[in-house]
Amino acid sequence: LVRFIEENITKMLETKVISNSEVLYVGRDDGDTSPSMKVLHDFQINGGGGGLIRSWVDSMRACSPTRPKSFNSQSCWIKEHPSALNMFEEILHKSKGEQIVMFLDYDGTLSPIVDDPDRAFMSKKMRNTVRKLAKCFPTAIVSGRCREKVSSFVKLTELYYAGSHGMDIKGPEQGHKYKKENQSLLCQPATEFLPVINEVYKKLLEKTKSIPGAKVENNKFCASVHFRCVEENKWSDLANQVRSVLKNYPKLMLTQGRKVLEIRPIIKWDKGKALEFLLESLGYNNCTDVFPIYIGDDRTDEDAFKILRDKKQGLGILVSKYAKETNASYSLQEPDEASLLTLQNITQCFGVMCGFIINFFLFFWFNRLWIF
Repeated sequence: LVRFIEENITKMLETKVISNSEVLYVGRDDGDTSPSMKVLHDFQINGGGGGLIRSWVDSMRACSPTRPKSFNSQSCWIKEHPSALNMFEEILHKSKGEQIVMFLDYDGTLSPIVDDPDRAFMSKKMRNTVRKLAKCFPTAIVSGRCREKVSSFVKLTELYYAGSHGMDIKGPEQGHKYKKENQSLLCQPATEFLPVINEVYKKLLEKTKSIPGAKVENNKFCASVHFRCVEENKWSDLANQVRSVLKNYPKLMLTQGRKVLEIRPIIKWDKGKALEFLLESLGYNNCTDVFPIYIGDDRTDEDAFKILRDKKQGLGILVSKYAKETNASYSLQEPDEASLLTLQNITQCFGVMCGFIINFFLFFWFNRLWIF
């Protein structure tokens, strides 16, 4: 229902299903306004009573799978989203003669998922691999984390960083060899929300301190409530506490990821918009010879996967050992020794650039980062 309202809010206004007074209009930096859902916010935060909280908890479980699907559904899913390693020759064929641009999520992709989000460090080997990628292709880290924090984790100045789910984008300080202009890139479409996010962060800290294991993170343009260490029988209590804060902030919305609740501004901006902005900034917006590759593991990465699928350009790769709905074309999962041996042979057959990407994928497997 939430997705239906989001996609049909304008039509609902035109057909008078809802009145103009039920819609909150949020201005954009370009002076335009688009209908943002006061009615949706009320439905998400205030409506439904206990039923609403139960739906939140059900969604929290769905975003945080603890066991694999049945063998049959898993095997069908693999057919629809085959291994990026097993299909690498196909990927190389699709990208032949085109400019590859790499987009990488951080948590669960470059670093393992850990109980303490402040200790989600990437390894030295992974850092070295990403550094090599950036020498060959424009490379961006797109994360829900605060940009400054993810940059401090990665420690590579030659990358583009998009923090807060793409609401805080910054390019390399000295420009980039792939960008014609030498000036530093900066995009922050939600600056006006900084005071309210900080205010909500402090209230969430106070409200959730009675729930063991809950951790609130200030990611600058959004706030994150982590419940990975919260016992499942306490999830409804946590949802109630978050709801008690959000009901007073109609310009904020709730989204969910893997064992995390995200409080974000109601603006038309996400990881998909960040991907489009970065491609445009690099001069590839209307190019037909560019091949974006986006690797991510979370629900928030689906916005970027969908952009690539809708444009029929580049591809998305989902990092998951569980079958789930996705707009990604390929997947990365636990390997078997035979496929690893085959891929090592492929690595020897291709040039240095392609070898970097193959080794990048192989690195995930060898380090078994898929911790859910």
